[in-house]
Amino acid sequence: MDAKAEVKDGKAVAMSDAFTADCPARTVLNHVSSRWGVLILASLQEGPMRFYVLRDRIGGISEKMLSQNLQVFVRDGLIAREVEPTVPPQVTYSLTPIGRELAMTLGGLVEWITHRIGDIVAARERHDEEE
Repeated sequence: MDAKAEVKDGKAVAMSDAFTADCPARTVLNHVSSRWGVLILASLQEGPMRFYVLRDRIGGISEKMLSQNLQVFVRDGLIAREVEPTVPPQVTYSLTPIGRELAMTLGGLVEWITHRIGDIVAARERHDEEE
């Protein structure tokens, strides 16, 4: 990995550079910026959610895609998965501290897009008329 290093707790730690092809940050960036990643993380800002509540909150996502994305985010440490020992088991998903930090940033992106969508649609229409 072509990255700089910093010393943390007496150990050399590689600093990531997402512009480098083999950087681990690139993988996380792909997870977060995927078609559903932003919406999953932004939705969980509202608080912990059960699987089906989260699915219903994000219109158009399949159970398979939601499940796959949740597994990735749990592995990345952005989402916590809590299983209650009931029959059937109840699973709740919530943001971890670093997941909350990220979701705040993504929430700003979603809010900006929602606020500016009229301008974006108008620009598309102007562009399409010129073609």
